[in-house]
Amino acid sequence: MRSLLFVPGHDERKLTKGLGCGADALILDLEDAVPPAQKTRAREVTAAFVAAHRDLPLFVRVNSLESGLLHDDLAAVIGAKPYGIMLPKCEGGQDLVKLEDCLADLEAKENIEIGTTRILPVVTESAAAVLNLSSYPRQENGRLWGMLWGGEDLATDMGVPANRSETGQYTALFQMVRSMTLLTAAAARVTAVDAVYTNFRDAQGLRAEAEQARRDGFMAKAAIHPDQIAIINEVFQVSSTELHHARQVVAAFEAEPQAGSVSIEGRMYDRPHLLAACRLLKMATGEIE
Repeated sequence: MRSLLFVPGHDERKLTKGLGCGADALILDLEDAVPPAQKTRAREVTAAFVAAHRDLPLFVRVNSLESGLLHDDLAAVIGAKPYGIMLPKCEGGQDLVKLEDCLADLEAKENIEIGTTRILPVVTESAAAVLNLSSYPRQENGRLWGMLWGGEDLATDMGVPANRSETGQYTALFQMVRSMTLLTAAAARVTAVDAVYTNFRDAQGLRAEAEQARRDGFMAKAAIHPDQIAIINEVFQVSSTELHHARQVVAAFEAEPQAGSVSIEGRMYDRPHLLAACRLLKMATGEIE
């Protein structure tokens, strides 16, 4: 899974347009993109859309735990069986547990296998959330699918006027938070998703940021406009050469399961290379354990 596109959950036209833009997944937004007066309608529209497209990876961004709207959001959409739930303003492992408990109750009521619904939290929207990044547990076939970082709400929480410098690069604080998200996702063995690039008319800037994200270890990038999808997909596409090499590494260790290192075409590869190869193969299929 390379690209995840945010789409307002109450806008049927944009939801339909999102289907044809090439995004690997859609994030149907019940939070920031929906005016308060449209929340109920957004739940209805989103649930119907998910039910009609269960073959697609559809995440639903619900409202935050402290909003008072979360339970109504979940109750409206879980029966439609979304691929996953995006939890905004997640402040650590304790919030993850609260959402897991809610999902388990609703899955049971809807006769859905417990644990089916994945979770993709936004993990850096406040200073407290950043300081709690180490509280996320390592996943062993758990619900936590990935982690998305973002700098817009964090900038507001920090009281800073901007999160980027005059050159368009993130300032030092936000570069640090971005790196911390990468480390946290790697430690938890889940997908690291890069933040949106808000200037959707700047294709060159988007490409540069996506290339840096891929190079640094992000496995996907979120988008706010359909025009961003083609660039993101191109940058995060796993090449045939990469796939071939990763399969060689995995096959070599499978042939010698007790070996600490193996030789492939005159070069030595050890266990960290095996882990990297497995992550690359899972990146190509969109699933990370």
